[in-house]
Amino acid sequence: MADQPPSTQPTGSGAVAFLSRDFRLYQLARVLVIIGAEAQTLAIAWLVYQITNSALYLGYTGLTLFLPGLLFVLPAGHASDRFDRRQVIIVCYTLQIFCTLTLFLFAWHGLHRVWPIYSVLFLIGTGRAFSGPASSALIPHLVPKEHFVNAVTWGATAFQVANVVGPSMGGILYTLPLHDRIAGAPVVFLFTLATLLIFVSLMLSLHVRPGRMEHRAVSAEVLLAGLRYVWKTQLLLGSISLDMFAVLLGGATALMPIFAKEILHTGPRGLGLLRAAPAVGALAVSIWLTWMPIKRRAGAKMLMCVGIFGAATVVFGLSKNVWLSLAALFFVGASDMVSVVTRSSILQLATPQQMRGRVSAVNSLFVGASNELGEFESGLTASWWGAVRAVLYGGIGSLAITGLWSAFFPSLRRADQLTTEALLHLEEEEAAQEVRKL
Repeated sequence: MADQPPSTQPTGSGAVAFLSRDFRLYQLARVLVIIGAEAQTLAIAWLVYQITNSALYLGYTGLTLFLPGLLFVLPAGHASDRFDRRQVIIVCYTLQIFCTLTLFLFAWHGLHRVWPIYSVLFLIGTGRAFSGPASSALIPHLVPKEHFVNAVTWGATAFQVANVVGPSMGGILYTLPLHDRIAGAPVVFLFTLATLLIFVSLMLSLHVRPGRMEHRAVSAEVLLAGLRYVWKTQLLLGSISLDMFAVLLGGATALMPIFAKEILHTGPRGLGLLRAAPAVGALAVSIWLTWMPIKRRAGAKMLMCVGIFGAATVVFGLSKNVWLSLAALFFVGASDMVSVVTRSSILQLATPQQMRGRVSAVNSLFVGASNELGEFESGLTASWWGAVRAVLYGGIGSLAITGLWSAFFPSLRRADQLTTEALLHLEEEEAAQEVRKL
């Protein structure tokens, strides 16, 4: 944990996490870089759909971003535990600076093929594969232990602020009446480049120096430790996999250009609103949770909100009215936020400090599977059944997953308080039950 004195401030509510200088700087950096990344994602999606007019090719963008996470999950987790996590993040985002510059040059010269874009996306995915675990495992070093859940909640709030602003900013920038060569995607990529440069500068200014958590040499045992820990800890496995399968099936992000253009009949700005709507809902809930945190029955509330996520996805799939669609997406994001905060808290509080990088890497793979691989799944199923049916069936699948996981992972259903002591006690009870079964 961060080398900071104990605080006399309340530990579960308010803005106590912002008492830490490094946490303030890190969250400012995150907000800026995520705004840039979301704007860039919108520009890439619209560009790919303009070039191909294909749902499947939209899905390929998600698959390309996901593959590096699958390929590098073990070395990424080990790197996060082996090296200074701040330095790992800086190196990864320096790579993303060069990737965004390349995308700008593609758009500047009027690229009419998608395969060069996929090549750059693979490199961006590689950077994310290594930076994700390091970023997640860095948070406990930035705040005192008693402020950790508050820090997770504010981190989720900052993420959602950026997710509201980013797509909207991307839609506005994409449609600015500028000179032909700079208008559209090029101006968005320039904006993203600026946010990346500021992010790296702010990261360099952090005082925290986590150092290495893992001192053993690289071996198969060390690399696989995170996977083994998650697999044997049913609470972790249940919370991570619940989110993965629900979002994998119910995610409609990749298909939003189709809904914006062909079903709701809006342009890039309308696409920006659709992409921002879930973040608005998530932001509202995350702000609520910073002042009224989850105190009891955390697991049951997580399961209930995943069910709401699936139901709202079904409504979005059936809607042909832009306002109803925005309302449905609002509830998609609001319900998902409870799952995000609960899962993130369980992940860090139920994991030993020296293994947080490797366990976070496993979580990053699951999150990547739900987001990027989910985009591929959406594009593939939309090419089979059409966009509306793909979203509708996915929402129904999310509802089914909620019921199944409630039965398969009773420890998740029984999770109560989000504290290290309560979660460890639940794990001990779970282990004792397994011994009695034998």
